[in-house]
Amino acid sequence: MDGDRGTLGGAVTSFLREARDVRGLSEQTVRAYRGDLEDLLRFADARGIESVGAVTLEVLRDWLWDANERGLARSSIARRSSSVRAFTRWATEGGVLTVDPGVRLRAPKGAAHLPRVVTEDQVRGLLDGLADRAAGDDPGALRDMALVELLYAAAIRVSELVGIDLADVDRSRLTVRVLGKGGKERVVPFGVPARDALEAWLERGRPMLLAAAASTQASGSGTPAHDALFLGDRGGRLGVRSAYRIVARLLEGLPGEGPSGPHTFRHTAATHLLDGGADLRAVQEMLGHASLGTTQIYTHVSSARLREVYRTAHPRA
Repeated sequence: MDGDRGTLGGAVTSFLREARDVRGLSEQTVRAYRGDLEDLLRFADARGIESVGAVTLEVLRDWLWDANERGLARSSIARRSSSVRAFTRWATEGGVLTVDPGVRLRAPKGAAHLPRVVTEDQVRGLLDGLADRAAGDDPGALRDMALVELLYAAAIRVSELVGIDLADVDRSRLTVRVLGKGGKERVVPFGVPARDALEAWLERGRPMLLAAAASTQASGSGTPAHDALFLGDRGGRLGVRSAYRIVARLLEGLPGEGPSGPHTFRHTAATHLLDGGADLRAVQEMLGHASLGTTQIYTHVSSARLREVYRTAHPRA
């Protein structure tokens, strides 16, 4: 067995080599495998996943939904599902994995396989817990509180969140300017709780991280990100990987199935908006969807929840 098969990148390289040289698969098939698995490597690297053993079913589902959010065709997502199942089967048969995470993986099909949507009570519980932590003026806790409040309030993508600069936030008008897919800019509203959390972060938390970063800059620890809204623990701009870890850690104790990254709050916010009677086109504009059809998937979630409430609450259901 190759020494680097335990790493995700090494295992992918070995799989592609064997597919071409040992199994004699066509160049077209190998090319498709390579493109799909290189995208998985990109996704995994952004989340700090380096070993094959860290690629769980939840990670694979989140990867497919990331492709869905980027507008890939259903056929392309189905092909990616097939490619990664071939890879995990090979890794399991070769002893690289003890359990095959791809066995239960299916390409996403509509609202039934949406990433986790948490309830309003669960969101409230998470935010109350963050508020308790932030009460002690810990800069990381203040940042996490503001980060989650903004993710949920504005229903933005994690890539949009980490790209926000100080100048993009209008606390008087309760709006934030974000740069979405294709470089499209939009202005998104947020509520008073998010504003309060942002003010606490900006006034008490962020200066502490900047000061700590400035004191260690001479030792080569990094350069403070003076323009960025959200900072990492070393004072630089918060990255997608770090934001993903923050949210995943918060959600890991909640019941339910499905991916538990920052998109959970985006999906949850969209569903709660529609549950509350928001106009579908207004939600489309807020989310930055190019097609109304992409937004309509949340109506299925709302309808499913309505049916569930009806069955449990109506005396003649």
